[in-house]
Amino acid sequence: MPRSIWKGPFVEKTLIKKAKKTQESGKREVIKTWSRRSTIMPDFVGLTFGVYNWQKFIPVTVTEIMVGPSFGDLCQPRFLKGHTFELNQS
Repeated sequence: MPRSIWKGPFVEKTLIKKAKKTQESGKREVIKTWSRRSTIMPDFVGLTFGVYNWQKFIPVTVTEIMVGPSFGDLCQPRFLKGHTFELNQS
């Protein structure tokens, strides 16, 4: 069920602070975040975020197309390596 319109999008306050700090400094550093539920805001365009997928940080460079969904939608938590196939040698 989506979030109510009157509440507005959810974004962690610390994530907004980190993004503003990075934009003001002008450095091209990766902003690490564990908040997969945060919505991508238009202020984040051009920044690179390291989104945690329970194994490692996946770098995501935000473009204009990505505004709206959450960070969790951009990186998958698990990777299917394939099914194993065993032969019964009886």
